[in-house]
Amino acid sequence: MTDAENRMMQNRKAADSGGKLIFGNPTLLAQLLRDYSGMEILKDVRPEDIEDVTTRYIPMFTEERDSDVVKKVRLPKQGELFLITLVEHKSYVEYNVVMQLLRYMVYIWEDYEKQKEKEQKGITRTKGFRYPPILPIVYYEGVESWNSCQTFAERIFCSDVFSKYIPDFRYMLVNIRGMDREAILSKDDELSLVMLLNRLKSSKEFRELKLPEGYLDEIARKAPEDVLEVITRVVSVLLRGLNVPEKELQEFTDQIRRRRMGKLFEGFEWYDVQATRKEIQDLKDENAGLKDENAGLKDENTGLKDENTGLKDENTGLKDENTGLRDEISTLKRLLAENGISVPVGAK
Repeated sequence: MTDAENRMMQNRKAADSGGKLIFGNPTLLAQLLRDYSGMEILKDVRPEDIEDVTTRYIPMFTEERDSDVVKKVRLPKQGELFLITLVEHKSYVEYNVVMQLLRYMVYIWEDYEKQKEKEQKGITRTKGFRYPPILPIVYYEGVESWNSCQTFAERIFCSDVFSKYIPDFRYMLVNIRGMDREAILSKDDELSLVMLLNRLKSSKEFRELKLPEGYLDEIARKAPEDVLEVITRVVSVLLRGLNVPEKELQEFTDQIRRRRMGKLFEGFEWYDVQATRKEIQDLKDENAGLKDENAGLKDENTGLKDENTGLKDENTGLKDENTGLRDEISTLKRLLAENGISVPVGAK
């Protein structure tokens, strides 16, 4: 695969990422800030308070970080809050996210400074000028335990000695695999369903998904159309990852769009794709073993044929040798007879 093709593949994965879908939807993002940040100042955030400003900061993103987003949140009494989100949809832990977040934060503050200088020259050099707060969030969807440091100082050696001189901050980690299932369900909102679906990594987990009575019906009833579409896309991505046939996948998504979600997962009993793949691989391995065994028997048979041929050649050689000896005896008898020497009867 070429570098360009690899980037395209990564881009598709980023676009399909559950985290990308969540942070791209203001309703779900508002729910995340209200219910998962633990910050009183964000308890009343509404979807209409959130503005996506990611395109303004595209120059700061690298190709492998194209799933990251920047939001601006209006806080009625306090002013603006910038929200940086790193969506980690990789299967492995990224250990340098704090440095990446620091780069983003400095870039945004510098851009903010330039904007304010255009509005009022010299304002940023006044005593009362303040930069807006930035809330860094890492949304992790991987299976491995997240063990990357959450503070910048941890990435600096001798940080205990130079702690006063090191820029330090902590990011908010949303680790969906590490969250308590019951704690997620207790939120009883659309985001809780999306997060539960994002946790699933196999058809076995999908089938074993146990949801409270009436949970899906309530979400189907109150979810806005745009959130319903996010749920549809999350389910589609999950089912395609399990190689569910498109016809059956379509039946699932139709149920969601029609808000008939009450019995949505009860029929998911077709097959365990991972188990099926393992069974196929086992059969392939067994077949390969039989082929090797057959090849060994063929080689053994060829060896026996070669040995038999050798014995035949040896027998032919002995026959030729015997014929030579007979010819030699006949010659001796003739010579003896010519010289008047009689050969006893029975002599050979």
